[in-house]
Amino acid sequence: MGRAYQNRKESMAKTSDAKAKVYSKYGREIYVCAKAGGLDPAGNLSLRGLIERAKKDQVPTHVIEKAIDKAKGGAGEDFATARYEGFGPGGCMVIIDCLTDNPNRTFGDVRLCFTKNKCKIGTQGTVSHMFDHSAIFVFNGDDEDSILEALMDADVDVTDVECEDGKVTVFAPNTEYFNAKKVLMDAVTDIDFDVDEIQFIPQNTAPVTGDDVAMFEKFLYMLNDLDDVQNIYHNAEL
Repeated sequence: MGRAYQNRKESMAKTSDAKAKVYSKYGREIYVCAKAGGLDPAGNLSLRGLIERAKKDQVPTHVIEKAIDKAKGGAGEDFATARYEGFGPGGCMVIIDCLTDNPNRTFGDVRLCFTKNKCKIGTQGTVSHMFDHSAIFVFNGDDEDSILEALMDADVDVTDVECEDGKVTVFAPNTEYFNAKKVLMDAVTDIDFDVDEIQFIPQNTAPVTGDDVAMFEKFLYMLNDLDDVQNIYHNAEL
């Protein structure tokens, strides 16, 4: 499969309730991003990428605008980031990123997902050292050499550039997200990112087989059902 990267683990919504949860997660993330980095997507590249991703996931415009208007008002909830790590079914490694206004509640909810599925939650750093925290960009193209040259000329630290099936994939350290995105936007005319985000990429995979497969799926479902959970990364290979 080549260099695998973990996409967002929000389940595809088949009911209005499931869609509402996806919309709520995007709304919360857009609100926090706009409040922290500015309301103008042109000057806040994180917000711009988040809005583009939300639109591709069919989040309605009014949900996006409501979140930005809420940030513009300056009032509202005070969300903080929280990250939990541990071992899932079959010994796979899991990282869960959350946005919460009540860390005690969120920790209790996430821990319950672990204990109900015979998993083990750990302390910070338990498994994250086995993942690369990377900025990832995927877009149409077939000339990785020119892309790599543009990034290197701009002194952007690049981990890898790949080209496969008409798609260019750029990996860079998470700290280079803004620099790399700006160079790519300048170098590629009318660039349209299929993937534009910072993710945890596992350095190796762990096979999950037998009864652990159903337990792993239940584990992910329970985590995705939590309003505070934004992203789930893992190294499970089913």
